[in-house]
Amino acid sequence: MPSNNPDLTKQAPRSARVRLGGYAILPRMLDKGRAATAGKNGEYKFACPLDQRFLQFAGVDPETLKAQLAAGKSDSEILEWINSASTTRPSPAEIAAWSALQEQRVPTDPESRKFFNDIHASIAPKRTDIATWFDLLDLDDYVSFGGKP
Repeated sequence: MPSNNPDLTKQAPRSARVRLGGYAILPRMLDKGRAATAGKNGEYKFACPLDQRFLQFAGVDPETLKAQLAAGKSDSEILEWINSASTTRPSPAEIAAWSALQEQRVPTDPESRKFFNDIHASIAPKRTDIATWFDLLDLDDYVSFGGKP
C-alpha cells in the first residue's frame, strides 16, 4: 500500500501489530488518518478508542496529527514530528513495554467482552485462536476484504 495514499475501501490498513518507532498501533492509525483525509476511510475511524490509547500514551493531539498527515508527510516524518511534539516523551524501553502490552490486551469487562464475542461469533465462530484485540482486528480486516475464516 502506498504509505501516503491508502484507500481503505479497497484494502485494510496495516495491522495494529506493525510498529513504527517501536510503537504498535501507530502505522494502522496513520493509514486511517490519511484515508480519512482523502475521504477513503470506508468503515475505519481515525482516533477510535484503539487510536486513543496510542495518542494518550504518546502525548499527541489527534487533530494536530491529522493536519500533519494532510500535509503529505511520510511515516518517518510523522514519527519525527511525534517525537518532537509529544507531551509525554516515552523512552524506547517504555515504548517497547507499552507496545508489548497492547499486543496482549484482551477484553476485561463484561461490556467489552460481549462486544468482542459478538464480533468473533459473527465472523469466525470456530476460530479458537482469537484471544486478543489485535487477533480480532486482524481477523476482521481479513474477512472484510474477502478472506475466508
